[in-house]
Amino acid sequence: MVTITQFVYVKEGKEEIFQQFESLVLPLIPQYNGKLLLRLRTGPEQLIEGELEVPYEVHLVSFESEADLAAYMTDQTREQYLYLKEDSVLKVMTVKQ
Repeated sequence: MVTITQFVYVKEGKEEIFQQFESLVLPLIPQYNGKLLLRLRTGPEQLIEGELEVPYEVHLVSFESEADLAAYMTDQTREQYLYLKEDSVLKVMTVKQ
């Protein structure tokens, strides 16, 4: 099993574009033996303490294998909409277990 945690930082004013990207690619996850375990939207008011900037969203996703994750990442439909992610996302911090 492979688990990915992503801290997603979205460009100000580009939230709707990011949400459009997510609505198109997240439904693909189960096709690759994956599960969206958590999708959490945050805000500065949730920060109690820490050095990191507060992300727009936190995602926790699992896949049965590295091969399943690789297949999802190269899915043609997902790749077709990557321009939306590139337009809207400032940065992503990924932790893989």
